Amino acid sequence: MKSAPISTIMTKNVVSVSPGQKILDVKHIYEKKDFHHHIPVTENGKLVGMISLVDFMYKINGAGLDDNNAIYSTLSVKDIMTTHPYTMNSDVTIEEVARVLSKGDYHAIPIVEDDRIVGIVSTADVIRFFIDQ
Repeated sequence: MKSAPISTIMTKNVVSVSPGQKILDVKHIYEKKDFHHHIPVTENGKLVGMISLVDFMYKINGAGLDDNNAIYSTLSVKDIMTTHPYTMNSDVTIEEVARVLSKGDYHAIPIVEDDRIVGIVSTADVIRFFIDQ
């Protein structure tokens, strides 16, 4: 089944943010249970960037958990996002995605069609798939 399309295991209801949102919104997303550690950034429905938990933690270094810390209202998503994220489309196989993720350069890959995000798949998703086989 590793030749199955990635759409069979990807997360389809993707939570995303826009470049102009404050990073306080990102903090609140990360505080939710069972959340992917990567947040796509979209503008007018198109993928324009990505925020990883590592990006977030480095940019808010020392801000702590207090929502009232000035950095949370000062920085916007565009200030911490990675532009031009690596993507794949929904017709790639689970094996193809596993090969890319196994190299260690990425821990999650947005799945796009016509620059619009239709899903996201993480290393953990692929590992779960292979464990269940």
